[in-house]
Amino acid sequence: QVQLVESGGGLVQAGGSLRLSCAASGRTFSTYAMGWFRQAPGKEREFVALRRWVDGKTGYTDSVKGRFAISGDNAKNTVFLQMNSLKPEDTAVYYCAVSSGARRWSELANSRAYDYWGQGTQVTVSS
Repeated sequence: QVQLVESGGGLVQAGGSLRLSCAASGRTFSTYAMGWFRQAPGKEREFVALRRWVDGKTGYTDSVKGRFAISGDNAKNTVFLQMNSLKPEDTAVYYCAVSSGARRWSELANSRAYDYWGQGTQVTVSS
């Protein structure tokens, strides 16, 4: 089992920044990738960003490219999401997730590729 704890959410004005953190513990040796997803009220959970552990390769959904940056510390089993130029449409609960075992890169934007999930942290962007 892997336990994930997110932090860093909050309320921010449009154009502002937040930095989310996610710390993994437990059987982290099997981590292949860590990702961030978000879910807004009344909407399905959507992919935001991911980082592959073995080489640090990152990926983003189009709506956050150039504004969000994912980074990580393998030694501390921690991943971060720096969110800049936030917009009201970024308002959502943000979830951190771990994918264990090798996956095709194209699969990693799908929530079904992830085996462990955090409880989520609320991000609210006011206009």
